[in-house]
Amino acid sequence: MSEVIIDVPQELEGERIDKFLSILVESTSRNAIQKLIESEKVLVNGQPVNKKYKVSADDEITMLPGDLKPLDAEPEDIPLDIVYEDEHLLVVNKPRGMVVHPAPGNYSGTLVNALLYHCKDSLSGINGILRPGIVHRIDKDTSGLLIVAKNDKAHIGLAEQIKEHSFTREYNAVIVGHLKENEGTVNAPIGRNPKDRKKMCVTMQNSKNAVTHYKTIEDYEGYSHISLKLETGRTHQIRVHMAHLGHPVAGDLVYGNDKKSAYLNGQCLHAIKIGFIHPITEEYLEFTSDLPDYFKEFLRKLNHTSGGV
Repeated sequence: MSEVIIDVPQELEGERIDKFLSILVESTSRNAIQKLIESEKVLVNGQPVNKKYKVSADDEITMLPGDLKPLDAEPEDIPLDIVYEDEHLLVVNKPRGMVVHPAPGNYSGTLVNALLYHCKDSLSGINGILRPGIVHRIDKDTSGLLIVAKNDKAHIGLAEQIKEHSFTREYNAVIVGHLKENEGTVNAPIGRNPKDRKKMCVTMQNSKNAVTHYKTIEDYEGYSHISLKLETGRTHQIRVHMAHLGHPVAGDLVYGNDKKSAYLNGQCLHAIKIGFIHPITEEYLEFTSDLPDYFKEFLRKLNHTSGGV
């Protein structure tokens, strides 16, 4: 990780510095941040502080390079559908079925393996040794646009936009059934399911606020094609919110039980648009992705059958 200078957004003023950095630097644990602070790799206005220090809007926080362990993931020559690339970041159109970063059971064939081959040493190190460059992620069986940071300054700038909800992320999905209102918002907090830690759920306990805006594109027999816009970005947010409404995403057998769409072997969900202010040039960039073949084929089947799939 190279040296990064961070300004404090006004809405986060008064937070403990360890919590502030764990909020800003998504997917990095508070414990990891505390270790950086203890080793004096985090400076406030040029001076080391303890983890209980409360940040001010006037503070300039510097994260110094830390000792990174050797990356366990190996570079792999996997084709990437790159929508945009410059020296600071790239936007990738991730195929369905590709895992974003290595984890137990998936140490090869991931997006990170492909990025390590394509970008060599040019990836941010903020999210640790197994998630270089990953600012945000989408599920294995969700297709679509994903942004990757090549350096830590770009990573911090993008992460700030995500936290401030100024980062545009739009999806298309096919859901089971028809929504009561053609357009609306789900505002329901999401946390770990206490009965199954691998799943998320709408809950008031140990949860984070989650907001999803939706709009129906077209109704079919037993299904609906909808667009969704994320205001927040919680784990499995769209899948959990749609299931909460009683309309799980088609093919999603984790949060639904629609056997007619089970053959899809995963949710019919695509990240169709991404928009952000370039963290270095400050230019607004926006990219869209065509619906993938699996999605279009499912819509064709719905269109040509009278009783659903």
